Amino acid sequence: MIYVYLLESVHQRQQHYVGVTHDLKQRLRDHNEGKSPHTRKFKPWHLVVYIGFADEQTACSFEKYLKSGSGKAFLKKRFLPTKPSESG
Repeated sequence: MIYVYLLESVHQRQQHYVGVTHDLKQRLRDHNEGKSPHTRKFKPWHLVVYIGFADEQTACSFEKYLKSGSGKAFLKKRFLPTKPSESG
């Protein structure tokens, strides 16, 4: 299996990261140990969602989509709900 995953920074919740890996547990550990230059300054991270694929090409295509404008909108709408408005 190959996994496409979404991380959210524990302390800076507006920071997110989408990646792909064969070993989800180790990859999350790597992010939290600062081994990725893209995620180092916003650690620690927690896993929001992951999706497993049998086919690596499909997984990579899905990861690419999630990093696009419409993919980011999809993630925001489905997996990153905003806090209810305090003004209403």
